[in-house]
Amino acid sequence: MDLSAINPVLLIASLMVAATAVMIAAIGELIVERAGVLNLGVEGMMITGAICGFAVAVQTGSPTAGFIAAAAGGAALSMLFAFLTQFALANQVASGLALTLFGLGLSALLGQGYQGIKPPSTPRLDIPVLSDLPWVGRIVFGHDLMVYFGLALVAATWAFLKYARAGLVLRAVGENHDAAHALGYKVVRIRVLAIAFGGAMAGLGGAYISLVRVPQWTEGMTAGIGWIALALVVFASWKPWRVLLGAYLFGGVTVLQLNLQAAGIAIPVEYLSMSPYIITIVVLVIMSADKSRAPASLGRIFHATH
Repeated sequence: MDLSAINPVLLIASLMVAATAVMIAAIGELIVERAGVLNLGVEGMMITGAICGFAVAVQTGSPTAGFIAAAAGGAALSMLFAFLTQFALANQVASGLALTLFGLGLSALLGQGYQGIKPPSTPRLDIPVLSDLPWVGRIVFGHDLMVYFGLALVAATWAFLKYARAGLVLRAVGENHDAAHALGYKVVRIRVLAIAFGGAMAGLGGAYISLVRVPQWTEGMTAGIGWIALALVVFASWKPWRVLLGAYLFGGVTVLQLNLQAAGIAIPVEYLSMSPYIITIVVLVIMSADKSRAPASLGRIFHATH
């Protein structure tokens, strides 16, 4: 066992990369749940975004086009969920689970012929002078644009929910959709827009896995990260900054266990592989002990005839 091979600077930099996909997807789901909708189809939308982004990036040679296509693919799949739950008034839990199964099957179909192909590389945002700083430069200023997009998304979501009028309306719909409807707010329209945003973010998270984190296409490559994103939202008490903390914890343990495997630590690989999921959930359960409650209308069907 050689722990000296683990570079702490590289470890922290890799942590930020490993956390980005789950963080972006979780922030999208946070907005959906704040609107009073429970969408369990995050995994399906992520894997659909992963293949849509990968295929378009390979065909066009542009990672940017791939990320745009991934967001569009995730949002398009989320519209199926929106139709079922907001117009057909189907059960949200069953619809979300069906969406995940549909997304996994659709991505397997679309991904035929893309195995073994390398996508165009996503360039790093190297900032002159700052990127060359010892330690800090590699950790903070040596990443691709999507890492910074994820951080900006967390800050923007926090400000949107706390200060923006539209954010307050969204929260009102999530707390009491009947009261919001009585005040003249278009509950279904707001929820459909929230669902579309959540789908787009899940798609971006999936594309980040297939284009940056593991630059290749493999069937089922999201490997449960969509479910971790769902758990992050609940255990983070629907607060954006806690989602960031939980995502970084998950990314950190993921990277650390890979480094420990490479260092030859005498722990079975299976235990190391499951450790990111176990540690993240345990810590987030402890964090959620402040008794913050879910949005009151979460998962409840809104009847527009009220």
